[in-house]
Parts: sequence; C-alpha cells; structure tokens
Amino acid sequence: MSGWTDERGGEGDGRIYVGNLPTDVREKDLEDLFYKYGRIREIELKNRHGLVPFAFVRFEDPRDAEDAIYGRNGYDYGQCRLRVEFPRTYGGRGGWPRGGRTGPPTRRSDFRVLVSGLPPSGSWQDLKDHMREAGDVCYADVQKDGMGMVEYLRKEDMEYALRKLDDTKFRSHEVGLLSFIELPRHSA
Repeated sequence: MSGWTDERGGEGDGRIYVGNLPTDVREKDLEDLFYKYGRIREIELKNRHGLVPFAFVRFEDPRDAEDAIYGRNGYDYGQCRLRVEFPRTYGGRGGWPRGGRTGPPTRRSDFRVLVSGLPPSGSWQDLKDHMREAGDVCYADVQKDGMGMVEYLRKEDMEYALRKLDDTKFRSHEVGLLSFIELPRHSA
C-alpha cells in the first residue's frame, strides 16, 4: 500500500482501485463483482476507447474495501486478471509528487519480459497500459527499434503475460495504429 492520500480519498474512506478490466465491462458487472463485500456507495468507471478500463469503487465501510482487495486482487475475470488495491494518490492537491515526472517509473524487478514488434510511435506509457492486463507492471521502457521491456512485481504476473499477451494487438497513443507484440516462448 502506498500510504499516499489526499482529499480524494485513500485507505480510510472505503475507496478502491480496480484495474485490468475487460473492455466491455459495465457498472453493473462491477456491482456484481463487489456487492458481497459490503454496501457500495459509488462506482466510477473509466472506460476510454483504446485503453484498458479501470474503476474506483467506494464502500460505505472502509473495512469492506479491505475485504474486497483481499478477495478480488489477482482474481481471474474472463480473460483478465483483476488488480484491486487502495488508490494511489500523490501530493496534497493531487497530481504527481513535487518535481514532476519525466521518464518511466523507477521501481524495478527481476520478472521481466522483452517485447518486439512495437510501432515507432509507441511510448513506455502505452506499453505499460497494454501489459498491465497481465498484472502489476512496475517498469516499462521502449526503444526506437520496436523493442521494449516490461517488469512485473510478481513472477506469476510475468508468466501470465507470457501465456496471454503474446501476439496481441498493441495500440499506441496515435489513434488507429496497431501492431502485434511478440513475447519470448519461455519465462526468464
């Protein structure tokens, strides 16, 4: 848990982040996934065309949020493995921590996947968004030659990416530009 909170919420207000959702997800689907953990006060679904959808779910009782995280983080939902956690909020007024942010995230791991076949316009953010479908990405970077590298927090997420994301369509921030990514046939 990050421990960063602001006026939008965090660990004490019953709000959770739900990522790696299928593209056709609806608010009703989220309600069905989380109702058993407690009374839901609000569901805020973010489903922008071309990006992996995510949502914020707010429970009336913060303890229910903890139960939902425990019960649904890593849960296989259709073809997606859900990522459920307390939201990460930065600084006192939202936004990034002081000093801004200019490059890829700096947290690293040994659970890495090399990616080929990226379009020249693909950014590390695009790659991270695409590969997040398999789990918690802690680092992503791309090279001009169409190669990229993604690192996962957990070995299981890396292995899931190798199985499920090979030869998948990749969309960069340029609308309509698709490319197929290739992953190695063995785990590192």
